Amino acid sequence: MSQKYNGNVTPTGMKKILITGGSGFIGTNLVAYYLDKGDQVLNIDIKSPQHPGHHNYWKEVDILNYEHFLRAVEEFRPDYIIHLAARANLTGKTLDDYSVNIEGVKNLIQIGNKSDSIKKIIFASTILVCERGYVPEDEDDYCPPNLYGESKVAGEQLVKNESKYFEWVIVRPTSIWGPWFGPTYRRFFEMIMRGRYFNFTGKMSTKTYGFIGNSVIQLDAILKSDQSNEKTYHLGDYEPTNIKEWSKEIAEELDRKIFTAPRIFIWILAKAGDLLQKINIRFPLNSFRFNNMTTDSIKPMNEIKDLVPELQYSRKEGNRLTIEWIKSQENHE
Repeated sequence: MSQKYNGNVTPTGMKKILITGGSGFIGTNLVAYYLDKGDQVLNIDIKSPQHPGHHNYWKEVDILNYEHFLRAVEEFRPDYIIHLAARANLTGKTLDDYSVNIEGVKNLIQIGNKSDSIKKIIFASTILVCERGYVPEDEDDYCPPNLYGESKVAGEQLVKNESKYFEWVIVRPTSIWGPWFGPTYRRFFEMIMRGRYFNFTGKMSTKTYGFIGNSVIQLDAILKSDQSNEKTYHLGDYEPTNIKEWSKEIAEELDRKIFTAPRIFIWILAKAGDLLQKINIRFPLNSFRFNNMTTDSIKPMNEIKDLVPELQYSRKEGNRLTIEWIKSQENHE
């Protein structure tokens, strides 16, 4: 039975896990997972939890404030930290706009280096340390396409160069989806649920996606493993997903059909979206999203597959659970 942390004594077998950014998508699922397992959990985040049952396990902390960050960690004395806090959008104008991805990592490394309780820290990075289509020679070969990717490269390099007195692991989530996700993939599901989604003729992308239930289990395996230290893992499902096939699976779960539009029509809409974006009018499609829907992005999954040979959730089961969650949220809105 999960319980609120109220002291420094940890019952035998119970882990003390601190999650930065635990109010976000992946963090919300991780908090729920470890609470269900009976571990002691603390979420530190500048935002309050999305999940109404997680408020007792949250402390409002800005990780850019080193003293407050340090105090929160020292009071909780975690065995493990999963660092998810970040600015993840692409709207920043300079690298300074992504200071949480650099200075926040630097603060955590300093805290980890002086702690006598922390055994391992997992640092969440991004697949955008390399642009789509770029095949790196190794995990130190970077080619970021934007400032967000650059900030995460800087964060990875800090982890590798400055971490001294604790075990560290870097994870690069692929396109993760499922309950508690944000607008991008939730909109994809909602459009299908409302009969407003359609595919288009010709090639559509095949990518490495990941259902959140599987990603949480992968993170837990990395946390427990004695072999994961100083490695970089991608998080995601092992079989790549074609967007056309996926949309049809979701539609079948809803007893709907997916219509197909001419490719040139979608391309014209994307160009129109570009023009509207310049005058600050939001439109659901632009060239960036069109390219995203037509460019393959398949990531190497062998490293994480060695730790978790079999995934717990199939894509179809993930579809069902996600649809159920969306409907439950709509009933409360």
